[in-house]
Amino acid sequence: MIVAMFPGQGAQAVGMGEGLAREHEVARRVFEEADDVLGWSVSELCFTGPIERLTATDVCQPALLTASVAAFRVAVEAGLAPALVMGHSLGEYSALVAAGSLPFADGLRLVAERGSAMRAAAQVSPGAMAALLGPSDDDARALAAEAGEAWPANYNCPGQVVVSGSDAAIDRLMELASERGVRAARLVVDGPFHSPLVAPAAERLRPALEAWDPAPPTPPFLSTTTCDVEPPERLRAVLLDQLTSPVRFGDAVTAAIALGATRMVEVGPGRVLSGLVKRVRRDLPTQQIGEPADVAAIGASA
Repeated sequence: MIVAMFPGQGAQAVGMGEGLAREHEVARRVFEEADDVLGWSVSELCFTGPIERLTATDVCQPALLTASVAAFRVAVEAGLAPALVMGHSLGEYSALVAAGSLPFADGLRLVAERGSAMRAAAQVSPGAMAALLGPSDDDARALAAEAGEAWPANYNCPGQVVVSGSDAAIDRLMELASERGVRAARLVVDGPFHSPLVAPAAERLRPALEAWDPAPPTPPFLSTTTCDVEPPERLRAVLLDQLTSPVRFGDAVTAAIALGATRMVEVGPGRVLSGLVKRVRRDLPTQQIGEPADVAAIGASA
């Protein structure tokens, strides 16, 4: 069973989607639609940057959605037929567009509002995120609690937990990690996402999500918040809870394996998710679809 998985913030890179749009009409149409719907040039930002602007939450989110959907539509033309979709944080919106539950234009508007809401919440309650490398989930939770206003935000795979919190708490977390011999790395993000500090973003996003009438995802959608296959009537609540709840990507990969996953295909920019999958199950085949050179291999594995 092939599972398509879609990346979240952190996967952005200048040039993403440019090759696919140049060589595949279906990808070019995706970028053109995004430019028209949003009223600004997503394509120019993705193709030429600058990276400082591309990393800003309010523009990064629709840009990543666009690049991921473009890659998915190219992959489908080349023969990809996933039996399940999933995504990391923002990637859940890409997954739901891919599954036909969320129209692309509506998804663009939703993630534009989501990104703006998250950025505004982070300006009111500034914060940061840092990855702890090596400790168990329990030890990571203990370090976060000791740091103060900090919470686990991403359980990415065994030995990698991202913590989100106030600037002071993340500073303290980095000090504690150094004292305890735990490797830690700050993430290039502009807010304390997946934490109670961004709760105002959930309230701002609620009306937009409630106005969406989800179609049944085809193929089914596996949430990385709940680690369950979610029906359409649950999707609005799942995406709302996602903003302040931890992403449990490693557990979701385990759930996909239990459902019969035999190949995980990362659709969109980067290769971060494939690396996390290998930390969960080393012998599970992975594949990336983000560049023109990746497309030729789809038919053989689809």
